[in-house]
Amino acid sequence: MPEQAAGPDAGGAPDVSGAPAPVVSGEPVQVSDGVYVIPDRRVELVPNVGVVVGERAALVVDTGMGPRNGAHVLRQARRLAGGRRLYLTVTHFHPEHGFGAQAFKGAATIVYNRGQRDELHRKGAAYLEMFRGLGPAIAAELEDVEFVDPDLVYDGQAEIDLGGHTAVLRPVGPAHTAADQVVLVDDRVLFGGDLLETRIFPITPYFPPHDTDVDPHRWIGVLDQLGALAPEVVVPGHGEVTDASLIGDVRDYLTYVRDEIGRLRATGVSADDAATAIDTDARARWSTWERPEWISSAARAFYAAAPTG
Repeated sequence: MPEQAAGPDAGGAPDVSGAPAPVVSGEPVQVSDGVYVIPDRRVELVPNVGVVVGERAALVVDTGMGPRNGAHVLRQARRLAGGRRLYLTVTHFHPEHGFGAQAFKGAATIVYNRGQRDELHRKGAAYLEMFRGLGPAIAAELEDVEFVDPDLVYDGQAEIDLGGHTAVLRPVGPAHTAADQVVLVDDRVLFGGDLLETRIFPITPYFPPHDTDVDPHRWIGVLDQLGALAPEVVVPGHGEVTDASLIGDVRDYLTYVRDEIGRLRATGVSADDAATAIDTDARARWSTWERPEWISSAARAFYAAAPTG
């Protein structure tokens, strides 16, 4: 994978330097028949990790950050799956979701969509550099990271028959990243990655000029598509497992930011002043949500993407 000269500037993102070590831990919890989640426990930079166990095979969704977390997730998956064949996929390339994949190389069939693989090639080294700078506990989990390519790359969508359970892998990006993927199990359980967070302001990685692939306008359209699926169980990238109401909650917030940016921009308000105004109002409106540092980033992403005519 080619090195990049500089990683994206994480300015505006939450300060996680004092957070607990980003370690995947705890027991898998069954959220639906054959579907388990290792909960994130609301720890910064720990994702909800999924394991879907069928009669013949099992699918792991996301790995945690770095090889040690990946190895832990692999052990949990093997414990649940027994001798069944293993598959691995990730919702997107970001370090806490996919930088443990090397633990699965040779132990599972790794499946990405083409955009995911390409985005990892373009940005993986820069994000590794950026995340190592977020704090010593995070850097420790990223020691000895090696990027691995998937065993299978698909276009369109992929369907994995696990035996009694079917997982559909569906690219939906660009939205949170250029190549987000959701996983729908038996038309009932949706793994949404960082398109969805429970009581956490949506993570908008808008880091100009290094990474501006977040597409907040299209993100809203993706949420409309996910809502139409009417899943019974929704597993967000971070935060508690819940139901389809979460999709509407996230959509309402993003729509508010979009509409406010449109209104303020039309009156000549600058990006900085618009972001400040929206930050103040959104903190009050969604007072129970965590990581409000992402509000300004969302506002700036919408402002940059707004029509100029």
